[in-house]
Amino acid sequence: MSAQPSPAPLLIACALGIEQFALRAGGRGGAGGPVTVLRTGMGPAAAERAVTRVLADPALRDAAVLATGFCAGLAPGMHPGDLVVAEETRDARGTTPCVGTELLVKELARALPGRTVHTGPLTGSGHVVRGPERSALRATGAIAVDMESAVTLLSAVRAGERPVAAVRVVVDAPEHELVRIGTVRGGISAFRVLRSVLPAFFEWHRSLLLPRR
Repeated sequence: MSAQPSPAPLLIACALGIEQFALRAGGRGGAGGPVTVLRTGMGPAAAERAVTRVLADPALRDAAVLATGFCAGLAPGMHPGDLVVAEETRDARGTTPCVGTELLVKELARALPGRTVHTGPLTGSGHVVRGPERSALRATGAIAVDMESAVTLLSAVRAGERPVAAVRVVVDAPEHELVRIGTVRGGISAFRVLRSVLPAFFEWHRSLLLPRR
């Protein structure tokens, strides 16, 4: 009898220790295969190095990659704790289409009833975005910005063909601008939301493992 192939792994990439802590606090129950939560470090250069290094491991060669963590919302009316599901990520080096956006929206609504989920382009930046720059990025059509998602997904697909996606939690928005990311530790709802997203991520991953008809 031939052995069943091992399920493809899932790599969840985030930048900050507090993001990694929130994801680990969410548990692993319901995962459809091996799951690795990678803390890349802050900024696009750190993300590129970390993702490229980890995906060179044969055990993660075929891993689906999901970028997550906190982001700055660009659209008026966004609030801390809102969710952003990227249809694509983009930065100066290119655009990466995301896979399974509709399923992620559906599963996040199930996991976090009452939370607003926004979909659209997620843009990358090399620095924390403040003030007028937020409006300029919004004018490009992007709905949110962070420093790592775009380079994470671009590095992932350059390392090999694989499904990629990005889900971010708004921690900073036009009418709710934070002075520093450390404010999250003071009890902002974004932490609790990030702690609750894993069931949706696992459903997304399981859907990729189903045979195609």
